[in-house]
Parts: sequence; C-alpha cells; structure tokens
Amino acid sequence: MNPKSLTHSRSRCRILAALCAWTTVALASSAPVLAQAPGAAAGFPPPQIRIVVPFTAGGGTDVIARLVAKGLADTWKVTVLVDNRVGAGGVVGSQWVTTQKPDGRTFLAVASAFAVRAAIDRSVPYDATRDFSGVGQMAISPSFMVVSTSHGFGSLKDLIAYAKRQPAGIFYTSAGVGSTAHLHAAAVAHLAGIKAEHAPQRGTPEAVNEAMTARVLYAFAPGPNAIPLARAGRLQVLATTSPAGARFLPGIPSLAQAGLLGYEGDDWFGVFAPAGTPRAIRERMSKEMARVLALPEIRERLFILGAEPVSSPPAKFEAFARDYIARTRKLGEAIGIKPQ
Repeated sequence: MNPKSLTHSRSRCRILAALCAWTTVALASSAPVLAQAPGAAAGFPPPQIRIVVPFTAGGGTDVIARLVAKGLADTWKVTVLVDNRVGAGGVVGSQWVTTQKPDGRTFLAVASAFAVRAAIDRSVPYDATRDFSGVGQMAISPSFMVVSTSHGFGSLKDLIAYAKRQPAGIFYTSAGVGSTAHLHAAAVAHLAGIKAEHAPQRGTPEAVNEAMTARVLYAFAPGPNAIPLARAGRLQVLATTSPAGARFLPGIPSLAQAGLLGYEGDDWFGVFAPAGTPRAIRERMSKEMARVLALPEIRERLFILGAEPVSSPPAKFEAFARDYIARTRKLGEAIGIKPQ
C-alpha cells in the first residue's frame, strides 16, 4: 500500500471510530414524569410563554416548535409565542435565553446543530451543558443530501465523479458553521476525497435554495425542508444520513447504500430552558410536549415532513445532550472542521 492510500485508510478508520457511538443516536423514549409535591409548579403555565427558535422561520426546528406551541396553547389556554432570534448560526438566540429569568416563561427550541456548534466552537459565549436546563426531546429526522435537478445526477457516485473533475474544487453549503448540516457535508467531502469549500448560509431554507438553484453543488437538510421540495420535483435527493430515511422518501439510499461507507446519523430537535428553571416546571412542560407530540394528527404531520416524535424527561434529555456534544467533538476533530 502506498503512503497516500495508507494515510487515507487511517483517516477513515479514525472517523469510523469516532462515529461508532455517534451514529447510534440514543432515542429517548417517553417516560412518566416524577411525582411532585402539590404546588411544586404553582403559577405555571403563566399567561404567556415564549419559545425562542434561534434559526430562521421555515426551518425544521421552527416547523416542529410551532406544532408544539399550538398544542400547548390549545390545552393551557395561554399565549405561546414562537420567537425567531436569528444570528451566528443559532448563537444569538441561544445566548439571549441565558439572560432570561428561570421562571418558566422562556424556553429554547433547538436542533442538533445547537450541540454541534457547542462541540466544535469553543468561542460560543455560553456553556451548553451548564447555562441551560433540559426540558425534553421533540423529534428526530434523517438528513437528506439535496442537489439541483439541473445536474442530472443518477446517483451519489455521479456527484462524486463530477466533483473530482473540477480542478478548482466545488462548494457545498449548510445552515451555518457548526451546524449539523455542516458536519454531514464536510464528512461526505472528506470521505469521498472531494476538494470542497464551505459556503455557510443564514439558515436551512437559504442553504437548500443555494443547492436547489445550483449556486453550490450540494447541501444537507432535515426532512421538513427536503421532502416537500423533493416531492414537488424542485430538487433532487441523492442520499440520506440514516437508513430510516427511506421510510419517509422511498427509494432514497443511505450514504452507505450509495457507496460511501463510514457515516450516518439523525438530526434531533429538543427544548431547553434557562439554567435554574425549576425541575417541576420543566417536567410539566416535558409531559405536555410529549402528549402533544403523541397526537395522531401531529404524528401524521411530522411523518409527512420526514420526522418522527421522540419524547424524554428533562434529566434524560440533559444526559443525552451532554453525551452527544462529547461524541461530536471527537468526530469534528477527526473530520477537521474548524470554526470560520
């Protein structure tokens, strides 16, 4: 084996080792809420609850958060606002939540991008494991590799062959530096041996549009952003990060099935609160979120969008997020992702 092949082989092995735990996302199942003393969550819910989404409107986090918000508002007869506070790949809205009182009036809806950014960018102005208290998971979704229909690719192998013929390399995009989509796209370029540069966007809808209009070669997006456009024939999906992806979009292979071994993983969506928010409040919020997500009409809506509900109590969700951040940090180092 020549030195170049040996180096590539060792690099692939390091990534596979880092992915060993990361690829098996620990799906937190619904669990009964711990019993609380009478009045432990007295005064909750308040007349108005704000759910901050630190990503652009129309993205997967926003869509799922709005479904949950409506269900909460309908049940509790209170106002539940979804507040898109966008900037710096989710940092602006997330940081704002850390400044709010831990009184059950403010929550933060995030995707796995929140944890990815915390894992690979040590400059974020908060500690994702200390400055937030877990509420619960909402859903998971395979991520889909999307390209413009104008390319006429028949498979992922066609895209890789095309990319390798470009002397100057190619561009891929994502919802921002440190997003889950950035991780997916960078891993594919690395494993495929493609010369590629990252052109980050403000959010997932913008990134999908860049790929759909062929201003970049490809992007990754969760089901709520990829599947409706694919079904409408406005973009092409070449592969999914999870074998479960074919459940939502029949005929779409996983990356491994498409010939690119060594990478898979679902995107996830969840809710946090400012650190110090009483456990009784978070458990009541988590329990009601789980009830909303279990409604047949909500499950059906999520399935159409390429997502499935996953609920968990606060403590289990916190442990899941901590573990995900630790494993993703190792994966980012193996791939060579650095903050830009």
